[in-house]
Amino acid sequence: MKITKIIELTDQNFENKIFSEKKYVLVDFWADWCGPCKVLSPVLEEIANEYFKKILVGKMNIDMNKKIPMKYSIRGIPTLLLFNKNKIIGTKIGVISKIELKKFLDDKIIG
Repeated sequence: MKITKIIELTDQNFENKIFSEKKYVLVDFWADWCGPCKVLSPVLEEIANEYFKKILVGKMNIDMNKKIPMKYSIRGIPTLLLFNKNKIIGTKIGVISKIELKKFLDDKIIG
């Protein structure tokens, strides 16, 4: 069994998990049928492992959860939202490489 540092987010646990977190939180909005989401998934696994001291990575399936994606106006997937202290500080839509994602995160966290 593969161990992952990525947490599963739902409409029910989203606010508790995100808003109580002291670290930055990167949320991936995805769906089972989404090809680009499947391409991004291993990149997120690597990021979750490499950045685990700074960032919590969570995934939310938009087909199983409607309330939170609607609240944040998710219209295309994959969509990544980066939260800090309950506020969105960055957004990426579509597949991005690990290098691009690391630059995005480093710019937002360090910059």
